[in-house]
Amino acid sequence: MLKKTVLTCTLLFSTFCFAQLGGQSTYQFLNLVNSPRQAALGGKVLTNVDWDVTQALYNPSTINIEMDNQFALNYTSYLGGISYGTAAYAYTWDRRTQTIHAGMTYVNYGDFDGYDENGISTGTFTGSEAALSVGYAKQIGYSDFYAGANVKLITSTLEQYNSFGIAADLGLLYIDERLEFQGTLVVRNLGTQITTYAGNRERLPLEIDLGLSQTLENVPLRWHLTFENLQQWPIGLENPARATTDLEGNITPEKVGFLAQVIRHTIVGAELFPDKGFNIRLGYSFRRGEELRIEEQRNFSGISAGFSVKLNKLRFSYTHAKYTSAANSNFFGLQIDLR
Repeated sequence: MLKKTVLTCTLLFSTFCFAQLGGQSTYQFLNLVNSPRQAALGGKVLTNVDWDVTQALYNPSTINIEMDNQFALNYTSYLGGISYGTAAYAYTWDRRTQTIHAGMTYVNYGDFDGYDENGISTGTFTGSEAALSVGYAKQIGYSDFYAGANVKLITSTLEQYNSFGIAADLGLLYIDERLEFQGTLVVRNLGTQITTYAGNRERLPLEIDLGLSQTLENVPLRWHLTFENLQQWPIGLENPARATTDLEGNITPEKVGFLAQVIRHTIVGAELFPDKGFNIRLGYSFRRGEELRIEEQRNFSGISAGFSVKLNKLRFSYTHAKYTSAANSNFFGLQIDLR
């Protein structure tokens, strides 16, 4: 039964393996970082199977009984005056064997000045998007595998244009309790627009990610390794601004080799004291670091760091993420134990 389940999930995942990144699909906000903890560990972490109720927004197979009656609110001061936040809650019933998860993601793009084709002001307008999700996970038989799914209702308003959509996230998780090792495969945003902005149907930002993590035996540290956007190869493109010119005027374009492509799919992170009331987190996104790198300047793009502290039934988290020398983001989170 287990082999059939894994094979079915693999075939389903491969069916949707086509390239989608920013600018190629709608509802891009669905893949934003959803918590300070995720941001601190490089921007995408899939394998936190513990009290972190926000984790299930990104990987539904991590839903577990430790999330019972945990309520989280997260806020991000993003780039260009954009702000967004997430909320999550989980509840366990049926003799503490069944847990259901609910979450919401909301983004506000702020105010814009509108002009017609003649350059005459038409006033200001706004844009916002939101997604409401419900998720559930279940152990596959008596194995070490868990499967989970989120169903998301999506709404988007950009000036006078509106769109409504529906999507699902699927996750398959493996847990080795003896080695404290976890591995997971997640397919996000399988869905469609129900109503379009102006009659043109756009695809959703499908994303396939693979995550691995483990707590070291004699050190209070958990490492995380994530391979993102596996649905697209290659992911790195030549940057014309990085072409070189020799003394004879010959131009040599930037080369993005096989190893560079692999690296750009990779995110690494580490969490010190993961099971304690105080945590220190550090992460690095190779793709962000490479894409936002400035020639002959050290701007530390791709690095993120944060911490969390637990006070009784409250846990506060903060992360600072470096994008460029002129743009950084701060992530704030509060989780409340309602038990």
